[in-house]
Amino acid sequence: MKASPSLLPLLRSRMQGELLALVLLHPEREYSITELGKAFGVSATTVLREVERLVGGGILEDRRVGRSRLVRARTDTPLYRPLAELISVTFGPLPLLTEALSGLAGVREAYIYGSWAARYSGEPGPPPGDVDVLVVGSPDADELFDLAEGVSRRLGREVNVHRISPAAWAASSTDPFLTSVRERPLAPLPLEQETA
Repeated sequence: MKASPSLLPLLRSRMQGELLALVLLHPEREYSITELGKAFGVSATTVLREVERLVGGGILEDRRVGRSRLVRARTDTPLYRPLAELISVTFGPLPLLTEALSGLAGVREAYIYGSWAARYSGEPGPPPGDVDVLVVGSPDADELFDLAEGVSRRLGREVNVHRISPAAWAASSTDPFLTSVRERPLAPLPLEQETA
């Protein structure tokens, strides 16, 4: 049996947390099984098994449209709000930051680093207090700050953004900050994927 994810040990797997985060934090949207499989890099069968468990538990709802099966959050139950809040503070940084940064001009790459990335990668430890984000590119500093504030409010935790030029990120460096970031786990934000 797979180990529970360090971000929320109540869950069976990291994929389960990622699925819940994407669907619960975008309750207005429906996702196809194929789309979810591509988003998480797993087979449609793997997603389908998890979706069936969550539909059976009253957390998600599904419907068929032709040959496609569409899934969305079930928001009409007492479970929705507390579960969405729990998922937001644990697995929420990845989909919410991906969504926010995908629309920001000048962002080439972005990564979550620090304690959140360490727990996401499976390192044991206490729950992270904040979320540290490295943005590679030249986005407007004020827009980046406003974006971080908005995501902070949705997550219920501080989001700290550090901006770096593509040249500085690509170069080998003895800068203590960059050395520290590169030596520890990084969670890349899949900016080319649209999440909402």
